[in-house]
Amino acid sequence: MTLDGEPWFPVMGEYHFSRDSAERWETELLKMKAGGITVVATYLLWIVHEERQGALRWDGDRDIRRFLELARAHGLFVMLRIGPWAHGETRNGGFPDWLQHSGIPLRSNDPRYQAVVARWYSAVAEQVVQFCRTEGMPQNPIIGVQVDNELYDQPDHLAWLRSSAESAGIVAPLWTATGWGGALLPPDLVPIYAGYSDAFWEESDVRWPSFAHTHFEFSGVRDDLTVGADVRTSELVHRDQDERFPWVTCELGGGMAIAYHRRPIVTPDDVASLALVKLGSGSAWQGYYLYHGGTHVSGEETTTQESHATDYPNDMPVRDYDFYAPIGAHGQLREHYHLLRRQHLFVQQYGRSLLASSTVIAPLQEGAPRWSFRGNREGGYVFVNNHQPAAAPLPDLAGVQLRVELADGDVTLPSTPFVLDRSAYFVWPVRRPFGSLASVSATVQPVTELHSAQGHTVMFAAIPGVPVEFLLEGVAPDRIEGARILSSEGGRTLITVEEPPGLSCAVVIGDTTLVVLDAYTASRLWRGEVGGVDTLAVWDEGLLFDRGHLRLLTGRPGQLLHTYPPLPHHGELTRAERGASVFESYVVTGPEEPGIDLPVSTVREPAGAVPRRTGGSAGRLSAPKDEEFTGAAIMEVVVPRSEADDEHVLLSVRWTGDVARAEIEGSLVSDQFWYGREWDIALPPRSTGQTRVRLQIFPFDPDTGVFVDPAVRPHLERPEVRIHEVRLTRTRTVTVSS
Repeated sequence: MTLDGEPWFPVMGEYHFSRDSAERWETELLKMKAGGITVVATYLLWIVHEERQGALRWDGDRDIRRFLELARAHGLFVMLRIGPWAHGETRNGGFPDWLQHSGIPLRSNDPRYQAVVARWYSAVAEQVVQFCRTEGMPQNPIIGVQVDNELYDQPDHLAWLRSSAESAGIVAPLWTATGWGGALLPPDLVPIYAGYSDAFWEESDVRWPSFAHTHFEFSGVRDDLTVGADVRTSELVHRDQDERFPWVTCELGGGMAIAYHRRPIVTPDDVASLALVKLGSGSAWQGYYLYHGGTHVSGEETTTQESHATDYPNDMPVRDYDFYAPIGAHGQLREHYHLLRRQHLFVQQYGRSLLASSTVIAPLQEGAPRWSFRGNREGGYVFVNNHQPAAAPLPDLAGVQLRVELADGDVTLPSTPFVLDRSAYFVWPVRRPFGSLASVSATVQPVTELHSAQGHTVMFAAIPGVPVEFLLEGVAPDRIEGARILSSEGGRTLITVEEPPGLSCAVVIGDTTLVVLDAYTASRLWRGEVGGVDTLAVWDEGLLFDRGHLRLLTGRPGQLLHTYPPLPHHGELTRAERGASVFESYVVTGPEEPGIDLPVSTVREPAGAVPRRTGGSAGRLSAPKDEEFTGAAIMEVVVPRSEADDEHVLLSVRWTGDVARAEIEGSLVSDQFWYGREWDIALPPRSTGQTRVRLQIFPFDPDTGVFVDPAVRPHLERPEVRIHEVRLTRTRTVTVSS
């Protein structure tokens, strides 16, 4: 891929605009951009826009024009997924009910279907053509269009879909289709790929999907035959992948949705290690599904989630589509948001060299580390992964040392063998230039570097349990400050750091400063423009770069913000006492109370567990029907009104049960199938009085056949429901500089 003639390594995140509130789009897009996303992928879900035939809606949360305008204003590109069939855990794959029941042969070249799709594409074109990127309009955000989704054996139909969209006026430099499952695609659609660490669409007796381990092993295989396999009708076939195109991913699992019958737990490390494995295997485009969670739209006539009622194999929650994504449905920033940002900073800084490299993968051997090398005979990067999900963890490995054979001699890292932790995954540079240093090999992960009139500052992340070493070539030992020299011979100098990794751990070599951060601090490193100055920041919570302004999202009082270089203006912030660091530090005032515990009153005890029933095309366990909630427990929480207009208020419920729903003033606002994680409920913004939240909860049945991860599955003698804690959290936005 190239952008304006230069090699380009995109990072793409899925965010469904219609599954969020339009008034939140701008802030959420800024969160995505601050997380390192350069391309936003979004679905146009047909059922959301034309629930009733002929009554097209583009208002409010359906306003794709407004969404695209915001993306353009903030320099984000867009991959538009126009369907007509989308899936996305949507009712009938996004087909409106009137089309689903029309009798027309769907997803085919039947003239009747072509006619109705052409009309849909024309309606879409009226909204989006002014945002399509062309040679004459290079500032426009739409760089790519995906037609249909998970269509495996109809290349002629996919070709017609592209032709029809172009005839309607939709143009883009890049046209794609999902290529997994051995899909047959026409030659003018770029295949894009997926990879998930777990799957709700497996059966409830599956502990861990059989194919999932391949996503934690370095491999040149792009395909995955299992994604969406439960809803396909054609045979699964292994086919040779199309090597004419770069390796583009669109659905690296940013988390995982929860179905009633199967509720996997995907951890932040599962997400980040899988992403790193794809980088180390040759990916040229990192794409996540979902990157930002959402909420299923409730239409005027029906809900829009897939369910047994629409003959899908899976029963999904009515509202919840949080996906445990890096950014939650209500804007929560989770740990994998930070872990992925560290990788994205690396891609932003060094991705061009990855694109120009070859990939060499070490053979998979029992007892040996999993690793690959992306580079050439002069140097490159070593990728290592020793992480797998808790269902199949890898062991610690003793005596690990990696040797890379290069043109000017081998490089061995580290200098002595070490124990590779079972949860470790990282990138090491091998004979790479940093700042003014021509050749650096190291046992720390490069993150990013900043060049200024004062010199070069390079940020690295230490790997827990791995000794910090830099092997410098062509550097005289007497030029090195802040390091301990381990050896020096033949033009090679091996050093380690004097300070423990952290803000103050720096090695100075001429005009280049190498800063070694501990792993946690490195995942809290941000980069963006503040007042026209390229700035690095270390901040623990949320941070936005907004048209030269720096906006901090904070839910805790008295935190420190660290920046390099210093802020040109720091407004209400107070400078903290400066330590031995390249960073300047400031005290940030957040909410006085980081959270409030709220009491819960019981209105009604449950009549029993969820009635056991199966349904759908696969005969899996079904979620309770609306009328069956008369047997659920009822509990109430009274939320005090917010005193500040600029605060984002969230209710977090720790509970144990089976299925729960939350209502405010009789309207369903949130639901969750319990799987061991907190249930976050967004409250109405700018509430003028108390908010009464009614919770309807079914108890967890110890004899249920649903899959709940053994790590959290409760050991009960009888069905039981518990609310352990209800906590109100407030997040304040602080604008600190411009």
